Amino acid sequence: MARTITRCTWAGTDPLMVAYHDREWGVPVHDDRKLFEMLVLEGAQAGLSWTTILKKRENYREAFLHFDPAAVARMDSRSIRRLLANEGIVRNRLKIEAAVANARAVLQTQEEVGSLDRFFWEFVGGRPRQNRWRSLRELPPSTPESVAMSTALRRRGFRFVGPTICYAFMQAVGMVNDHTRDCFRWSELRRA
Repeated sequence: MARTITRCTWAGTDPLMVAYHDREWGVPVHDDRKLFEMLVLEGAQAGLSWTTILKKRENYREAFLHFDPAAVARMDSRSIRRLLANEGIVRNRLKIEAAVANARAVLQTQEEVGSLDRFFWEFVGGRPRQNRWRSLRELPPSTPESVAMSTALRRRGFRFVGPTICYAFMQAVGMVNDHTRDCFRWSELRRA
């Protein structure tokens, strides 16, 4: 008899969303390039569905030079015009310009703090917060930590980093375990 797997309801049945839920969402990330990628993607997602961004993710990786902050930071107005013509990504000038500005801010942060990893994980004391939500309705759109992160990022020149985007980022990179308690990933990530 096949065992039924319970997931967070937001994963739905789309294979791309299910794979993202099962393998990535909530898994602690400590790689600066991956952290930069997720920050760019969460900013790009603002006002859109996460499914839209996941479907364009490989295009984003190619367009934004595999999220190498130094390479993205060198992008100029001609590069931005090319990105605005790229149908494989969200063609929003403000979001594209924010990604380039954020790459520059990443380099500055790395120089001052040592790593993006160290900077971000300070907001949760270096360890994932283990939440105990029963349903998605309980999840907050932001937290004091995401507000503090947003404020700190803005001071450093980052854009598209409001408290809600920062909280979605924290969820995505495993700074918080926001899988619902009935989801099979909740207990797996508590032990991680």
